[in-house]
Amino acid sequence: MRTLKQFMLLVVVTSMVSLTSCKSDDDGGDPGSVGAASGTISAKINGNQFTSLEITSFANMSSGGGQTTLILQGNTQSQAINIIINGYEGVGSYEISDDNVFIVASYIEPNISDPSNTQTWSAPFQDSGVIGEINISEQTETKVKGTFNYECKNSNDGSVKNITDGSFNLTLQTT
Repeated sequence: MRTLKQFMLLVVVTSMVSLTSCKSDDDGGDPGSVGAASGTISAKINGNQFTSLEITSFANMSSGGGQTTLILQGNTQSQAINIIINGYEGVGSYEISDDNVFIVASYIEPNISDPSNTQTWSAPFQDSGVIGEINISEQTETKVKGTFNYECKNSNDGSVKNITDGSFNLTLQTT
């Protein structure tokens, strides 16, 4: 009887781990649906168009301690989008949720003349639930493409920004 209980406990734990994985089995979407120009990140910030400058946009993938991290970043002169996927496993879909703080995204409005007044909206945030998704549709040795969307919150004033119709087509650097 004790063996049966232990076996059932093992089955339940294994099922829960499988169902709560940070990466879904989705293939990341259609590579043809990525709308960003080569070397850029594009999105809508509360409905306003954002397109990063190619010179300030990059993707970096690094591995260490048995884990891979993918960082995507794109800047303009007055805005930035930053996405970090810790536990990156390649092409697929990654949920942004307060249940998994290893996948984070932010929208930043830097204040060059007074850096202490730089405003940052982050995702996930406390009690946010599932608030976004990053879809990696293509990855080669030199390029990563995909789409994203998320809701982020400013911890200073509680304001929210909706980042929609996001896409990236970035040169990939590995370290």
